[in-house]
Amino acid sequence: MRRHCLPLLATLVPLSLALTACGGSSAADSGAAAAGSGAKVTLSVGDQKGGYESLLKAAGELENLDYTIKWSTFTSGPPLLEAVNAKAVDIGGVGNTPPVFAAAAKSKITVVAATHGSSAGEAILVPKGSALRSAADLRGKKIAVAQGSSAHFQLIASLEQAGLKPADVTIGFLQPADALAAFNSGSVDAWAVWDPYTSQVLRTGARVLTSGEGLVNGLGFQVAAPAALEDAGKSKAIGDYLKRLQRAQEWVFKHPEEWAKVWAKETGLPYEVALDAVKRSNGTRVPVAVDDAAVVSEQKIADTFTDLKLIPGKVAFKDFVDPRFNGDLPPSTTAPRTYGKDS
Repeated sequence: MRRHCLPLLATLVPLSLALTACGGSSAADSGAAAAGSGAKVTLSVGDQKGGYESLLKAAGELENLDYTIKWSTFTSGPPLLEAVNAKAVDIGGVGNTPPVFAAAAKSKITVVAATHGSSAGEAILVPKGSALRSAADLRGKKIAVAQGSSAHFQLIASLEQAGLKPADVTIGFLQPADALAAFNSGSVDAWAVWDPYTSQVLRTGARVLTSGEGLVNGLGFQVAAPAALEDAGKSKAIGDYLKRLQRAQEWVFKHPEEWAKVWAKETGLPYEVALDAVKRSNGTRVPVAVDDAAVVSEQKIADTFTDLKLIPGKVAFKDFVDPRFNGDLPPSTTAPRTYGKDS
């Protein structure tokens, strides 16, 4: 997301990943092609530490590739989409808000796939001992959030629901590592963020003031570079990559504990935090179609930021969508998965 290495919770130093929300990059090749099979296609994929590469590997979906995957790592969605616009990345996964900001900046991006999951991990958090009890109590308070992230819209929507405007609070635009430090030091009164940060700080006694459940659309997107879609070889590879992601997400739902162990190892998250995040949000996602309902929902986000003058001009989100990979996917309104007590 975006969106990082976590040591022990007792020390609670900044994550260097931000899964579902700016970051440097690193690259590695995956698949049979990387071993020198002579494949002509290299697919550059934007990822986050402990993200899709780890997921696909754990689910056995990086085997028998007839193309090479070159991975680049980012801390959140906005910088990943900057790389897509620059053609440095062919495709990458982000939350529901980064594509809106990228579209408003007239970036060359195309939304090609979606997932829908629980928004419980999208939360406004307050520290242990905070006197704040509802979103209405945020008036006059300082709130940290990553600009243009999915948490940014969740914050705006939560304020609106409480009868507040952004001008009624002080918003500090901070990437997750800096926001976590500010949150722990008391420099901000609240933090709007996503999992696994939500699960991380809840384990230290922090509280959820309000979450995105029933408030935001719970969508996440795979966003491709138009130039990659116009390349026959890369377009075919993207189609295969998306199918592998679908199968891997199904594997996560059937193996939450196993995925949590892999995720914890890859990111440095304590296992308990990783499992919390898997069951709260990361493992609830359902692959869905990029359909009219998804476009309408995203248009609402775009219109909200336009009205607040946080993005320039009107954005027609439908102009940045390509449904060619929808196939037989369920509609975007499909409910996210939930875990029972024994799962």
